Amino acid sequence: MTAGGDGDDAYHHRNLRATLLEAAERSLRENGAEQLSLRELAREAGVSHAAPRRHFADRQALLDALAESGFARLGAELRTARDAAGEAFGPRLHAVAVAYLRFATEDAALLEVMFAGKHRAGAERIVEAAAVPFGLLHDLIRQGQEEGVLEPGDVQRTGVVLFATMQGIAALVNGALVAPELLDGIVEAAVDQFLRGSRRT
Repeated sequence: MTAGGDGDDAYHHRNLRATLLEAAERSLRENGAEQLSLRELAREAGVSHAAPRRHFADRQALLDALAESGFARLGAELRTARDAAGEAFGPRLHAVAVAYLRFATEDAALLEVMFAGKHRAGAERIVEAAAVPFGLLHDLIRQGQEEGVLEPGDVQRTGVVLFATMQGIAALVNGALVAPELLDGIVEAAVDQFLRGSRRT
């Protein structure tokens, strides 16, 4: 369908940005960031090649929007996992780690775009979006310390250890060194090990 008439044009103007972002996420999953093309996304959306520029000035602007929306989705998924796990720190930590690793392995290319975008000059909106999931992890570590499960001290340092553990597992799965079906068991063992190593003595 093309945006030939006034009604079609109004429809595409309202919905094109979301449509392009959804198509871009699918393309990232299937082909990686290098193959991402505004022209191809426009073809898939059924609009003119110029239409995406209403929302994204260039390919980099599309990548930045993907990074921002990716962090927003990650934050929402971590919050949902945490809240569904109840109030206790241990179950919350397991649930959040599982949710993060599912995101990191199912949307590995998107996660790479997210982290790359976060460190670009002028990426204030991405940094703001990233603060939501990382803030949730920070608060979770703080909860563990307040409950006496984790050793008191620098929350950021403890969080980095946890994050490095999760990223390492994701790298093993994404590099085909660990089968995806083993992920849940590995996450459980890793979180238990993290808790033992970080527990107040």
